[in-house]
Amino acid sequence: MNLHQFRFVQEAARRNLNLTEAAKALHTSQPGVSKAIIELEQELGIDIFARHGKRLKRITEPGQHVLKSIEVIMREIGNLKKIGDQYSEQNNGTLSIATTHTQARYVLPLPVAKLRELYPQVNISLHQGSPDQVAKMLLDDTAEIGMATESLANYEDLVTLPCYEWQHMLVLPKDHPLVHKKHLHLEDIAKEPLITYHPSFTGRTKIDIAFASKNLHPRIALEAIDSDVIKTYVRLGLGVGIVAEMAMKDDPVGDLIARPLGDLLGKNVARVAFKRGAYLRNFVYQFAELLSDRLTAALVAKAMTGHVNDYEI
Repeated sequence: MNLHQFRFVQEAARRNLNLTEAAKALHTSQPGVSKAIIELEQELGIDIFARHGKRLKRITEPGQHVLKSIEVIMREIGNLKKIGDQYSEQNNGTLSIATTHTQARYVLPLPVAKLRELYPQVNISLHQGSPDQVAKMLLDDTAEIGMATESLANYEDLVTLPCYEWQHMLVLPKDHPLVHKKHLHLEDIAKEPLITYHPSFTGRTKIDIAFASKNLHPRIALEAIDSDVIKTYVRLGLGVGIVAEMAMKDDPVGDLIARPLGDLLGKNVARVAFKRGAYLRNFVYQFAELLSDRLTAALVAKAMTGHVNDYEI
């Protein structure tokens, strides 16, 4: 057995058992992938995949165990390469960060700038996407560290740690009647056209749950993944907005009124995530510490070795 066979089996599983797509991803031929998988099955004495003719139909029960072992082997191969990079390049290299637009726009600039001061030879690669895409980029080794509010804790193969708490803000034009209402209620907001995040972004789940708990069904006039877009449409009079509180800090225009909604919608927790069992270079630990005073290199190291999964904020 060899690493090529392991890669072919792993990629076939990732590509929904489509050998043509697996071959394209690995820059080889479909017959070559098929032959290598069959040779590995013969060597192991089991079928990794059940077939219908030449087509793969499903992963067998022993195949599931084989895939788990291959994942460990390939992860450790990647770790060996990272160890080599760390000690050959020392403080050089690239830190790949997967995150959402809100974190990239409002939270990461200062920590990224500080890291560049500490490690001027380290390049930063920012990959933006939905929380589920952030998780996938970590699992696929596209990124070493991820940051988002939704979804990350739902992935068993990720180690996640709370980074900071935040709340949503109601964003209003200065002349809106809700600006002067002493006590806001969800019923007040539900009467207005609402401009807020797409369902998979920036704590939108909390917003939906809060309204549903009161049997309220606000009219969502517009959904976006970008807080600046939400504020733009509030300025145009399309409705009232709900954005993350960090999006209202140092707002360059300053023509909107923001009211906190923590008591109505609850608190949100932004989390950092790493692929379980991955080898983290020194500057990755350093970057985690820069993200929050609640994160330390020692805490991340313990989490990565399975000694802690979470901690109290």
